[in-house]
Amino acid sequence: MAVEMRPSQALRLLQELALAQVRDAEPDLSPRQLAILLTVYLDAPPHTVRGLAVRLGVTKPVITRALDTMGELRLVSRRRDEADRRNVIIQRTVEGALYLERLGDLVVDVARNLPR
Repeated sequence: MAVEMRPSQALRLLQELALAQVRDAEPDLSPRQLAILLTVYLDAPPHTVRGLAVRLGVTKPVITRALDTMGELRLVSRRRDEADRRNVIIQRTVEGALYLERLGDLVVDVARNLPR
């Protein structure tokens, strides 16, 4: 579904979305953490630290730090890959799915209320 927007409208949407996120009770995620979370939930699994690092174009320690925070928030979980103990599998959680469902609702709500 393509949405036609001018750059100024896209920036206004981003601003209003950021403001709504700051104001709500949900945890604040950095853009990097949000990109990782969206990748884990929207791209087909399995997801590994190594695979996420390649997909996002960052180092494995960057992914690990972000996952540490998201793990504390219970948005994702990690486990060792039994087939290859060097790999760490990133798994979805109920809390993470609910977080993104609410975020999707928020995006739709903010977009609907933007001035035309």
